[in-house]
Amino acid sequence: MSPLDLKINYKAPLEIKVLFCIIYITFVRQVILTKNQLNIMKKSILAVLMTEVAPKAIGYEVEKDGSKTALYSGDMSNLASWETYIKAHNERDLETIRSLNADSLKIYSPTGQVIEGSDAHIEFLTNWFAATNPKWTTSYLIENEYTNKDGQLRQWVTSGHSVTLTVEGEEVKLSQVHDALFVDGKVQMFYVTERVLAEGE
Repeated sequence: MSPLDLKINYKAPLEIKVLFCIIYITFVRQVILTKNQLNIMKKSILAVLMTEVAPKAIGYEVEKDGSKTALYSGDMSNLASWETYIKAHNERDLETIRSLNADSLKIYSPTGQVIEGSDAHIEFLTNWFAATNPKWTTSYLIENEYTNKDGQLRQWVTSGHSVTLTVEGEEVKLSQVHDALFVDGKVQMFYVTERVLAEGE
């Protein structure tokens, strides 16, 4: 028996009548909502399932021949590793930097210099830290990944930073963007682009 089959006993106490009305209204509202929103709920559930099966592309990798490969959001563990990497630079923690470097690391600097190998990187940093005392402040970090034509998974972290250098006693403020390739949790390669910050930035 449902509340629709019941009738109010008009001789019942007021409290019973109020309780009955509340139960009756609640039941009717539930029936109406179920009927009106059933199709909407089905579509929402289907949309969620489709999202899980087919992740949405966030952009494209453009190959040398002009073809495009879809980019997807990447592995958050790489982002955490890159944050640790930048923090280690600020703290002059060369051992942590070395632990995150791949042995075959390659770095493309904004001056055109190419640093190859983890040992060469550590040597460069040792001298550069002493000469310019760089300090990074992170603005953003983005992860993405794609599978290239050879079936290789390419996982990238892109990050933006403001950097303060001390050169001959004067501060120089820069904006840097890093694009870092991770392979098996290690920094395999990264590019650095930079510009001098305008006054007031």
